[in-house]
Amino acid sequence: MNPIGIFDSGVGGLTVFREIARLLPHHPLIYLGDSARVPYGTKSPAIVQRYSLEAANHLVQRGIGMLVVACNTATSAALPALKKALDIPVIGVIEPGARAAAERTKGRVGVIATEGTVSSRAYTRAIHAIKPSVEVIESAAPLFVPLAEEGWGNTHVAREVAEIYLEPLLDAGIDTLVLGCTHYPILRGTIEHVVGDQIAIVDSAETTAECVREMCPSPVASRHHLPAERGDGRRSRGEGSHTFLVTDAAERFRRIASEFLEQEIEKLELVSLS
Repeated sequence: MNPIGIFDSGVGGLTVFREIARLLPHHPLIYLGDSARVPYGTKSPAIVQRYSLEAANHLVQRGIGMLVVACNTATSAALPALKKALDIPVIGVIEPGARAAAERTKGRVGVIATEGTVSSRAYTRAIHAIKPSVEVIESAAPLFVPLAEEGWGNTHVAREVAEIYLEPLLDAGIDTLVLGCTHYPILRGTIEHVVGDQIAIVDSAETTAECVREMCPSPVASRHHLPAERGDGRRSRGEGSHTFLVTDAAERFRRIASEFLEQEIEKLELVSLS
């Protein structure tokens, strides 16, 4: 029961954290948000790789038994280096999302992601490795990250931005849309409103959590072992075993994380990675 380490550039990886906590309700988790250096999506691959190795090394020092790279940009830029450097399982978010998109699509997939992920063409390569016949259209949606970081995912501003970003993909006739940044599921309601119910949404947070569950030997790693609901309808994780780490803006992270996860953030530490 070594903790599972999860890291992202900010609050976006909380979408992955939430899904893993739902599937593994009794497993300790350590979440690291590199909020001092967010966003990763506009930085060079070399810088992202360095930041990722620093985050991973910090989590390894805390005794994690598995690392989840809950950032598409870090996955595309640093996953091979992380796997080479670490002696524990390392899971990225791109391959699980690509696999789900290939399974669901009728032939035309749209991917919205950060500039760094789109430039890497990581989703196109991953989807074509599974199903070469699929047409993949990748498009950057950089403003979604600050909207998520500010907690503005369900505002009229977010809806207007989503309409601008998604219009070219809708005009191209996509049938499946991959949320290729872990920040983007925070805006999922807004995105679904814009694209309608005829387009399948692939949430890499959900697919990555399923991958973690499959790799985790814990006997509670099952949909049949979800925590009981409390009297107010929310699920009680009964944990107190989840730790949150940030590199800056701790109280801002606490506010956004508490609202998104619908729970109090009790164990929150400010750390330095450099």
